[in-house]
Amino acid sequence: MKRRVLGIAFGAVVMALMSVTAFAQLPGAPIRANIPFDFTVRGRTLPAGHYEISRITDEAGGLEIANIDHRSEHTMIETEPVQQARIPNRGKVVFHRYGDVYFLYEVWTPGMETGREIEPSRRERTLERDMAMGGKQAQPETVAITIN
Repeated sequence: MKRRVLGIAFGAVVMALMSVTAFAQLPGAPIRANIPFDFTVRGRTLPAGHYEISRITDEAGGLEIANIDHRSEHTMIETEPVQQARIPNRGKVVFHRYGDVYFLYEVWTPGMETGREIEPSRRERTLERDMAMGGKQAQPETVAITIN
């Protein structure tokens, strides 16, 4: 009888752990990233810090980006899907860098083949155009921060 109770308890613990792991990998689960520089998202500059990125609704298009330490530092954006040939094991947040100015570009959830892309802001397009007119390479540097 004691063995049976322990077996049932062990099975319940295993099932609970499996459901927690599965929940963490759902596309709607928020991801967290430590971003060590100020960055711009659709015209709004957010300070360096620990951020949580989550869906606004069940639809994948809208994202909320919130500073964990300062909840007043947040923004909501619309995104477009972007595909990757290989499914990433780790998530990542990708930025375009022009000198010392960073723009959020993509968000990738671990285990998902579809990421979310943010349309360049007017300021980013202006910087890219100015670089091209100045004879510099018009493509920004890509900076990626991986998420555990």
